[in-house]
Amino acid sequence: MSYIEFLKEYGPRFWDGTLVTAGQFFLASALAIVIALVAGLMKLSRNGLIRGIAVVYIEIFRGTSLLVQLYWIFFVLPLFGLTLPKFTAGFVAVGMNLGAYGAELVRGGIQSVPKGQWEAAYALSMSPMRRMWRIILPQAFVNMLPPWGNLLIELLKNTALVALISVSDLMFEAKQINGSTFLSAQTFGTALIIYYVFARFIVTPFMRWLELVMRRKLGRA
Repeated sequence: MSYIEFLKEYGPRFWDGTLVTAGQFFLASALAIVIALVAGLMKLSRNGLIRGIAVVYIEIFRGTSLLVQLYWIFFVLPLFGLTLPKFTAGFVAVGMNLGAYGAELVRGGIQSVPKGQWEAAYALSMSPMRRMWRIILPQAFVNMLPPWGNLLIELLKNTALVALISVSDLMFEAKQINGSTFLSAQTFGTALIIYYVFARFIVTPFMRWLELVMRRKLGRA
């Protein structure tokens, strides 16, 4: 079977798997960003309890395997009365894991804002929340974007693990096709190309465009 014939026969299944992977990626990214922002701000809190909760969450999710976390959410939580559909369990596990890494990027980005900016915002008599949202976070956001681009690519690759709980994503479809055809080079080569195209021509250009937009807004371009 030629590669063209292979794509004609199995292309629709790769496409379906790619759509599921895209859904996992975007939902997990949204969850990771929200968690990272909240946990990052909590870690900077002066309240010891709030800071402690953030530290425990970050250390647990950074210090344990994403695969184990995925199995816990899908297989163990039902024992405590919380059952999640496999699609939901997939992006929740990936989002919570990468959110822990993102929290450190948020913390570092905020602390990288020059001290003079904090003092200027304080001199304008802004409330702490207004100071954070209007002055500090926009500047921290620009500093965070390059490492966030790398983190989102890592998140995309980690979505492949959801195939292990039978989410019909790209990797799940690839494994199914390979199991029935034994055409490993064509099957996993196609999956590799799709992941690369997604990362190189969708995620990376978007993050570079967003970084340019934010720099222009702050007058740094």
